[in-house]
Amino acid sequence: MPRRRAQATIRGYREEAVRRSGVHRVGREWRRLPDPVRTFVPVIALLTIAVLYPFYLDSLPGNVPIINTFPTVRSAVTILVFTTMAVGLNVVVGYCGLLDLGYVAFYAIGAYTAGWLASGQFQQVKFHFGSVGITHDARGIHVSIWLVLLIAAGLTALGGILIGLPTLRLRGDYLAIVTLGFGEIIRVLILNIDAVGGPRGLPGIPGWANVFWVGLGVLAVILLSRHLADSTHGRALFAIRDDEVAAEALGVDTTRYKVLAFVIGAFFAGIAGGLFAHFLSYLNPNSFTFIRSIEVIAMVVLGGMGSISGSVLAAILLTLLPEVLRPVKEYRMVIYSLMLIVLMITRPQGLLGTREISLRWLRARFKPAGEAA
Repeated sequence: MPRRRAQATIRGYREEAVRRSGVHRVGREWRRLPDPVRTFVPVIALLTIAVLYPFYLDSLPGNVPIINTFPTVRSAVTILVFTTMAVGLNVVVGYCGLLDLGYVAFYAIGAYTAGWLASGQFQQVKFHFGSVGITHDARGIHVSIWLVLLIAAGLTALGGILIGLPTLRLRGDYLAIVTLGFGEIIRVLILNIDAVGGPRGLPGIPGWANVFWVGLGVLAVILLSRHLADSTHGRALFAIRDDEVAAEALGVDTTRYKVLAFVIGAFFAGIAGGLFAHFLSYLNPNSFTFIRSIEVIAMVVLGGMGSISGSVLAAILLTLLPEVLRPVKEYRMVIYSLMLIVLMITRPQGLLGTREISLRWLRARFKPAGEAA
């Protein structure tokens, strides 16, 4: 009883604070707006913040508690790229329940495809299609960067099909070992193919990507993933994750949907790799090791398997955490690992579990008790 009384008191204080602040009146006016306005206004606001970030970064205060300083432009792009990968892997691991330890291979395929097609190769020919900022007499293949990204993502999705069809009849640890082997095969191939630079890396990639374009790619991936979760295909993936035998007994083509999950996850990883290549302007094979797959899996598990919001939140936290711990660089990875272990012990379902952060969720949490639903 005392505990319930204390909770009721805290709830009453919170509702009174919300009522006095006028937040509930803002929410009421917001709900009167047409649905298209409520959908696109937050999107436009986020894109505006992203595109202007490099311009107002220097004016932001320093010595911020916990994070010390705001992320640099490069750190912000790294966060966005990892967010794209985490949301893509969430389709495979969170939606369908498949443990993929070689996800970095799709990321590498997308990055090297986009970089190779745009790094001045094929000097013996002259082909232009939709290129911007290139003179007509320039030799080589110069096509629209959006076409390059689509080709990279499409080739990565093809890789998802090639690894998915022969292996997705496997389950659990066996599937994890096969995907781990696939990731190592791609890494070794990159190291031994001189056309993509081999161990030297691939330089000379046009650096057209910035916070805005990478943020736009992240937003597109999140929206597509959200629509997938709400569709009948998404429900079939959830059914396979919860009980594959029961799903198959109900008529769900489990092999087909597993391949679909791999293809969608690979497509998103290809977009992330292409954006990463065109921001950094240089690709190093050391950026595509097995550890990168583990980092992305940690983001999905930490955020909550199946939660897009959780994957985004965990990607931000785990990307920023090493930077926050930089003052204690000798013990940085030890503290980082201990924090992950403690969090997984205390909250095994992840930060958000299967919940999603949305305007409706925030409104429900901060709505006064006297307001009608």
